[in-house]
Amino acid sequence: MSLFNTAPQASKSLRVLALMLGYPDAQLCSHLPDMRAALHEERALAAPRLAELDALIVALGRKAVLEVEADYVELFDRGRATSLHLFEHVHGDSRDRGPAMIDLTKTYEQAGLFLGEGELPDFLPVVLEFASTLEPRQAREFLGEMAHIFNAIFAALQKRESPYAAVLGALLELAGEKASSVEVAADEPIDAVWEEPVVFDGCSSKGQSRPDQAQPIHIVPRAARPAGSSTGAQQ
Repeated sequence: MSLFNTAPQASKSLRVLALMLGYPDAQLCSHLPDMRAALHEERALAAPRLAELDALIVALGRKAVLEVEADYVELFDRGRATSLHLFEHVHGDSRDRGPAMIDLTKTYEQAGLFLGEGELPDFLPVVLEFASTLEPRQAREFLGEMAHIFNAIFAALQKRESPYAAVLGALLELAGEKASSVEVAADEPIDAVWEEPVVFDGCSSKGQSRPDQAQPIHIVPRAARPAGSSTGAQQ
C-alpha cells in the first residue's frame, strides 16, 4: 500500500538521483553543489531522506575523483546484487532479457526519447530520466512497478554499508513505498556467473529457469506516455 495519496512533483529530484547513480567523473562531481540545491528546492523528498542524500554528496565531494570512480566501479560493477541494470535482477542472462530491452526501448521512443550511443534501456539512470518526463502520478506508478527491484538493491547497498543506499531509499519514497529488509544472496564468483549450464538440463543460474520453475517477469510500463526532454537520452 502506498504511503502517500498524492504524488509530488519530482522531475528535478528524479534527474538528480539519475545523475547521482551515474558514473562519477570529474564533470559530474563538479555539479554536486547544484544537485544538492535542486533537491532542496523541489522538496519532493522528506527531510530525513534529504539529509541522507546530503551526506552522500558531502562524502563524494571530499574524495579525489579517481577514488570516487574506483569506489563506484567496485560497488556497482562487481556483482549482480548491486547492479544498476534492472533486468539483471529480473531476467539475468535468460532469453527474456533481449525482448524486455526491446520493449522498454520502444516505450522510450514512443514518448519521443532516444537512447544515446552505448546506453542500455534498463540502466537505472536512464530509467529515472525517462520517469522525470512523466506526470507526477504516472511517474509514481512507473516507479512503483519496479519498487521490488529498488528494494533489493537498497538492501544490498545497506549490507555493504554504502551511503548510496540513500538514493534507492529516495526512489522507494518517490514510488510511494517503504524500504524493507530483504535477504540478500551472496554474489557468485565471476567464473561461476559465466559457467555454461548443463546441457539439456535447462538453466538454473540467476535469471534463467528450468521448465518446472517460475518464469521471470518483464518490466514494461502499461502504456507509452507523452514526455518532454531528458538529460541523458537524446530527443
